[in-house]
Amino acid sequence: MSAAVYSYDEFDQAFLDQRVAQFRDQVNRRLAGEISEEQFRPIRLMNGLYHQLHAYMLRVCVPYGMLRSDQMRQLAHVARTYDLGFGHFTTRQNIQFNWIKLAEIPDAMADLAKVQIHGIQTSGNCIRNTTTDQYAGAAVDEVEDPRVWCEIIRQWSTLHPEFSFLPRKFKIAITGAPHDRAAVKVHDIGLRLYRNEAGEAGFEVLAGGGLGRTPIIGKTVREFLPTKHLLSYLEAILRVYNQYGRRDNIYKARIKILVHEIGVEKMRAEIEAEWATIRDGVLTLPAETVSAIAAHFTEPPFETLSDNPPALIKALDESAAFARWHRTNTVRHRKPGYAIVNLSLKPTGGVPGDCSAEQMDKVADLADRFSFGEIRVAHEQNLVLAHVRQADLPALWCELDSVKLATPNIGQLTDIIACPGLDYCALANARSISIAQRLTERFDDLDRLYNIGRLHINISGCINACGHHHVGHIGILGVDKHGKEAYQITVGGRADETAKLGEVLGPAVSYDEIIDVLERLVDAFVELRRDGEIFIDTLDRVGVAPFKERVYATA
Repeated sequence: MSAAVYSYDEFDQAFLDQRVAQFRDQVNRRLAGEISEEQFRPIRLMNGLYHQLHAYMLRVCVPYGMLRSDQMRQLAHVARTYDLGFGHFTTRQNIQFNWIKLAEIPDAMADLAKVQIHGIQTSGNCIRNTTTDQYAGAAVDEVEDPRVWCEIIRQWSTLHPEFSFLPRKFKIAITGAPHDRAAVKVHDIGLRLYRNEAGEAGFEVLAGGGLGRTPIIGKTVREFLPTKHLLSYLEAILRVYNQYGRRDNIYKARIKILVHEIGVEKMRAEIEAEWATIRDGVLTLPAETVSAIAAHFTEPPFETLSDNPPALIKALDESAAFARWHRTNTVRHRKPGYAIVNLSLKPTGGVPGDCSAEQMDKVADLADRFSFGEIRVAHEQNLVLAHVRQADLPALWCELDSVKLATPNIGQLTDIIACPGLDYCALANARSISIAQRLTERFDDLDRLYNIGRLHINISGCINACGHHHVGHIGILGVDKHGKEAYQITVGGRADETAKLGEVLGPAVSYDEIIDVLERLVDAFVELRRDGEIFIDTLDRVGVAPFKERVYATA
């Protein structure tokens, strides 16, 4: 069954095949010793190949988190044939393979290219994969499908001659709904699609957001941008950044530092001045061009159905386990009789975001059977089947449960975002994966989990913040404390339309202490909350001090 995603044409395919052949030659030269690792580094980075702590890692682009079922099967093939049988889905809606041998990378890339997948611009100082709402095209609150604009940005930004060597990597995110599920306020450019008082579609444009060493919430540089001017305005922002962004200091090279140092008013003036020179030029988007791209994202052939069919009601009455999963892992769809289904990649004791080849194959099969051959990758490191008939939910749940993809914990404490940390990354100060595993084991009681309610925990193994710890309700940052792993805790962060950076709770604690400390933090919330409050509600009401007092109190 054909998914509603952008389809490459013959030119696109020929380009990918040529890129694979070129990289095969470059790898052969590296293996033969004709070029050094230092010389090879910029070449491999432009193709998504990193050198991690133990081996090479291939990062594969999943544009705006969309996969066809045949693409998912090919990812399974690569995991099984060239890696250790699994892949790792990331907060950028991509997938990483951590154990591929250098000599086999070109073969893996050639196999991926057969289904129009590649690693181009998943690394390097360029515009990375544009991300968006994993519920795009299905969300009840959606103003307009943001995937159309993501695809337009992808085509504009790929191998852009002026923006392939920026001062630093650059990330763009789009939300097409009032409730921001794409974390647009913590991106280099964030785009909020909405309609003005006249009913015209356009974007609020934010710039200068980001996490890492210097976390900053993005600032609005234009309140309303008509959609036809999207590319020219993005071009203006990137030109300003490319001209004034720091290149002498990697820690001050992101656009957030530029906006912070010159101020948003000066940044806005620079952008507007640059935009005035190109506003009505060749980058203006004709309606027919937008329509041609939008035609790739047509609505699936939905049936005329009613909500709450008898099969669903019966299953909810007869199975408490199914009812739990239905409550946490499904979301209302904009079409009656359908549901959005979240597939948890966070089982108890598991590695957040990891997915085995067998699971990938199963998801592909289930997508064909239940969701028009379409799979989404969420930035929370889960998967989504966006268009499932409510009557099919009991059967789908059974199938997911058989491959451990039905953990009923979406949005709960054990639905943890975590970077690879010291287990894989040479930059990390501390482990992330084992903290997540120990937490899921400590809170492996569904009654207790649901009593705690919605609580987002994010873990980063170093200050680069790949686990987005700054915007977790509870954030955990791995630090080096006198040569030993330690963890700093922040509280009160959020990544939605009310985005906020977390506040440091207190002194860093050791690897052995961290789980007990986190449990005391959660217990303090349960003690302090009022009826209906979730963690951040209570924190907003009482402040950090009561939590700090209970968490760090001596016995």
